[in-house]
Amino acid sequence: MTVELSRHTGFAHAFQPGRLSLGFIMAIESYKGAVPTLANHAELACRAEELGFAALWARDVPLLDPNFGDAGQVFDPFVYLGYLAAKTERIALGTSSAVLPLRHPIHLAKAASSVDQLSGGRLLLGVASGDRPTEYPAFNIDFESRGLRFQQTLHALRELSEQSFPKINAEGLINMDGQTDLIPKAVHGRIPAFVTGTSRQQLSWIAQHADGWLYYILDHDTLRRAAKDWQQLVNETSPGQFKPLLQGMNFDLAENPNELPKKIHSGYRMGRNALIQFLREDEKIGVSHMALNLKYGSRPAAEVMEELAEFVLPHFPSH
Repeated sequence: MTVELSRHTGFAHAFQPGRLSLGFIMAIESYKGAVPTLANHAELACRAEELGFAALWARDVPLLDPNFGDAGQVFDPFVYLGYLAAKTERIALGTSSAVLPLRHPIHLAKAASSVDQLSGGRLLLGVASGDRPTEYPAFNIDFESRGLRFQQTLHALRELSEQSFPKINAEGLINMDGQTDLIPKAVHGRIPAFVTGTSRQQLSWIAQHADGWLYYILDHDTLRRAAKDWQQLVNETSPGQFKPLLQGMNFDLAENPNELPKKIHSGYRMGRNALIQFLREDEKIGVSHMALNLKYGSRPAAEVMEELAEFVLPHFPSH
């Protein structure tokens, strides 16, 4: 099904060719340990919209694994985004990322389409195969099957949310015979899906079947090569389509605005002036969106958000 995503409310708000926008990975706070406090979480989400940030992203972490050390924003992502949909009007609402092999495609499509409807078509669906082996036995699912289950679930999600009375048969997963239908459907005919990492797929498959690619933070030399490969494959598999490259990183905003970038766990610490230059280079390379995770920050998240909005966001406005 061909859908003009430039008319999709959430997609158009967050992504434009040749432009980079900014968002936050929730919970929007700096904290120690695996579980955030969630203090003022809804107020901070609403403030992000007021200040003009492009998107909010909710992770999908069904079970707490103390050895992994990260519980995400605690809430089920679709329940949480439905809650935020009622409190916001413009900001895009995304998952980063829904673990497809651990979700039945009917429940997934029902939840995603519901949030899409309740938000007026603002849902951006980051999807992944999952990277926490301890979760799979709890769901009685083979960890090594996650690559195939990811493909099957994504295909089923498309058909369930975009077609009427679909016929879908993926052995051991779903069997729709065309006699029943899933409601509601996607507001704009499609919920944009962004594959996270590789999710055990070839990049050519991602370029063909996804609406964008969500990848982890990379140094700029590696990023240039990845962006070039991505755009080449998009041109080959989906000619004429804009499929954005997104990134997420842990971020610590230094008080000194001129502090140069320093590596931290899966991200960087730097001052705001260095961040502007860093993001300008990302934009030049071809990144369309950067989602910041403030978990490892040394300053209060509200303070960081206000400084970013005043000095950095004017260079990278949402659309």
